[in-house]
Amino acid sequence: MTPATERKLARNAARACLLIFLAIVVARFFVDIPYGWGWVPLGLWILITLSANRRAARAEGDGATGPAVAPVAVAAPVTGRWKALNSPADKVPSHGTRAYGQTYAIDIVAEPEPGSRPAFGWWPLVRRNEDFPAFGAPLLAVADATVVRAEDGSRDHLSRTSWPAAVYLLALEGPARALGGVRPMLGNHVILDLGNGVHALYAHVRRGSLTVRTGDRVRAGAPLGQCGDSGNSSEPHVHFQLMDAADPVTAQGVPFTWQGIGVPRNGEAFEAGTTRTTPAG
Repeated sequence: MTPATERKLARNAARACLLIFLAIVVARFFVDIPYGWGWVPLGLWILITLSANRRAARAEGDGATGPAVAPVAVAAPVTGRWKALNSPADKVPSHGTRAYGQTYAIDIVAEPEPGSRPAFGWWPLVRRNEDFPAFGAPLLAVADATVVRAEDGSRDHLSRTSWPAAVYLLALEGPARALGGVRPMLGNHVILDLGNGVHALYAHVRRGSLTVRTGDRVRAGAPLGQCGDSGNSSEPHVHFQLMDAADPVTAQGVPFTWQGIGVPRNGEAFEAGTTRTTPAG
């Protein structure tokens, strides 16, 4: 059995255990089920997930000794002034999980000027996507590549940038999307084959904005689509990552560095296409 097959089976087994646990929780409202039964699938889910993460950590590098492979240098996927969130420059895995090949993933939000992005708070509960400068921003190919996946049929939802909406996202929407698998998590997305076993993934793309389709050849800097707010997203932003396979379910993360920028840290603003980085405003 190949490592990729093992990772896919582990991911499916973990999802099945979590589904069984939730089914038991709901069923207990209607039938008499021993309380302890629910802990069995939950415990198995935790064990399978931890085991899969440990295997991925050994293959990718444990974060303390550095990645197992050197970072791949590519161009930035955007232009203009952006701010980094959930950066692998601060911790690995950057998003707290190695699932879906996102060990070295980064999130970036547009801030043309310091403070131009709506702030997180109590009110309003949700915002329109057009309130965020990232929404509709062009996404660019980071290298000469072949498009191996292009999906943009999912809707862009309202923001989750208030405390009540964030709780809803973390406690209900996020777990429900995780059970649904890769598409509900990534939302609209495009995957490029950069060659030499390296693939670039852009997630949360704007609905209907992709200008490329599977099989297209693109040059570095070519427009691919627009930044959106689809999938497991709190606001319009770009989720970017490199990975070693075209299928996020079986892929492992690959570290990246953006030419002329490097890897910006959490809260660090950068101007795409230059060597200048500035503190967040």
